Amino acid sequence: MQVNNSVQLDQSAYLNANQALNRISTGLGINSAADDASGLAIAENLKVQTSGISQSIDNVNSGLASLQIADKAISEQSSILDTVKEKLLQASTDTTSQDGREAILTEIKDLLENFDNIASSTNYNEQTLLQNTSEDKSVSQGLELQAGERSEDIIESQGIQSNTQGVGLEDLVNQDAETFSSEDARGYLESVDNALNTVNEFRGELGSTQNQLQSSSTNLLTQHTQLNSASSIIQDIDYAKETSNFSKQNVLAQIGAYGAAQSNNINQSIVTRLLS
Repeated sequence: MQVNNSVQLDQSAYLNANQALNRISTGLGINSAADDASGLAIAENLKVQTSGISQSIDNVNSGLASLQIADKAISEQSSILDTVKEKLLQASTDTTSQDGREAILTEIKDLLENFDNIASSTNYNEQTLLQNTSEDKSVSQGLELQAGERSEDIIESQGIQSNTQGVGLEDLVNQDAETFSSEDARGYLESVDNALNTVNEFRGELGSTQNQLQSSSTNLLTQHTQLNSASSIIQDIDYAKETSNFSKQNVLAQIGAYGAAQSNNINQSIVTRLLS
């Protein structure tokens, strides 16, 4: 009985010491279902949830990047329209000669061509942002940005048509230079004002969506931090406590091994005497 007790103590202490060492090496208090089945199940659920939140954060950041690109492009377009208005005002006065007015119209058309180039070339991850495609001037596809774990966690951005067609400046683009009069120039001033209002509305919509995404990002980051903290409480070990436990179990294992060795010596001595 003494030998069996020593062997059991040796094996139990060895297993406990090995378990403690495994925990120390991984930094986790739960490494398998045998350690804590319910705790492991909770930890795995938290892990899945954390992964979903992490991807949602990436989605939000990607959405913010695309909207910021679109906003910057529209800002450039707004500056172009400001210059177009200045040129139209210059052409509106009768003190400007017809040759000068024709030269001004050429400058205006060049500016509006650049306006359209911005619309066709502004994209994020091969998705055109200010019109449908690089070749199609119709309204761009609205964005649906997944900003959470649930299917309904969607933030939407409306479609945009920030080109001369979309802001109502096609007539100015097609204006004949030879018949371009000061009266024509004055007539286009309202069109350009309307175009400026339109691009400002586009920027306002983009800004509103960016605010939603930034709010969502703050919330998701908070959730991510809390989930990591909860997972850490469940899984992470107390190094000081586990190191002390390992030392204790290691000593017990050595005691068990020593006891077993001593018992074997005693039994061997008894057997020797019996045989002599």
